[in-house]
Amino acid sequence: MGRCFALAAACLMLLVEKAAAGWYRVDNYVGFLGPYPIHFSLQTYASFGSGITAEGSYFYDAKASPIAIYGKTSGNKLELCEISDDKAFYRILVMGSKTPVDTTGCPFSLDVTDDGAKGTWSRGATTYPVALKKVATLDDTGDGKIDGVVDIPFWAQTPIHMFSGIYTNTSSGICMRKMRIINKGSKKVEQEFNFDEDDCNAGMLMTPIYENVEKQTENGADIVINFRDGRAGYATDYIFNRATGMYVRKK
Repeated sequence: MGRCFALAAACLMLLVEKAAAGWYRVDNYVGFLGPYPIHFSLQTYASFGSGITAEGSYFYDAKASPIAIYGKTSGNKLELCEISDDKAFYRILVMGSKTPVDTTGCPFSLDVTDDGAKGTWSRGATTYPVALKKVATLDDTGDGKIDGVVDIPFWAQTPIHMFSGIYTNTSSGICMRKMRIINKGSKKVEQEFNFDEDDCNAGMLMTPIYENVEKQTENGADIVINFRDGRAGYATDYIFNRATGMYVRKK
């Protein structure tokens, strides 16, 4: 999905950002949307031309199917829209909206505090309260900071699996040390990839952070994992072996 665009965006970001700092500010939450337990992750940053200042991913614990979200912050107020289909995903989150994004009528309306967020989720005549507790933070825009266990639910998924990345602060900086492949039905971790602490480049190529694992439609691969390398970065292809039920690196 949009690998060329992503790599071009990464190049631009690398040119304009200070070498010692990154561009990720992410807060993770757990809580409830109405009666339903959810995990909620949000990245915030300075506004793009579209006015978007927040992008993220959340999922209902019972389904383990990440939903892409985006929106605007205004002080402690947060309005978030959900991505409804692949076309909207590509237009808004991959290519970037060419016109200011209108969040009027979007489901999430939240008041954010240092400890969490509260508000409502509404669609049509249905409204649920939302109550979230902050459980982890990643910030590599300065010296590098990790609080709690930062588990990123990537936007990429398959009908069977969701993918999440565990980010830690290593001696070489912040990076994804482990990627987990989770069965949506059983909620069990079926496979894990571990990445080198000394290298510390996995999952740090582009913004938003949730696109560092992508579904692949080219080269016969199923997913790609992105890495930074001080230039345009690179991607590693993986194929799902249906006989073993495991993902293997493409040779």
